[in-house]
Amino acid sequence: MDFETACVNCKAFTKQPPNEVYLDFYGLYKQVTVGDVNINRPGLLDLTGRAKYDAWLSRKGMSEAAAKAAYVALYEKYSPIYA
Repeated sequence: MDFETACVNCKAFTKQPPNEVYLDFYGLYKQVTVGDVNINRPGLLDLTGRAKYDAWLSRKGMSEAAAKAAYVALYEKYSPIYA
């Protein structure tokens, strides 16, 4: 399976994954599509934005190929549960 297919299939999950799983997907997706984090951390009152930023920042330095492979592996791990 490739990254693009995993992205499409992930959006079609029939059950909502917990926030920790969602943030893992989010951080990897941003690392693949944008690269290292390039924005300032959101303010204290933006809890969702801060969580997303932190998930993306945790992938800093990861290559695009490694992030794609990790995203696909994460999808394959969770697809039996949430698909």
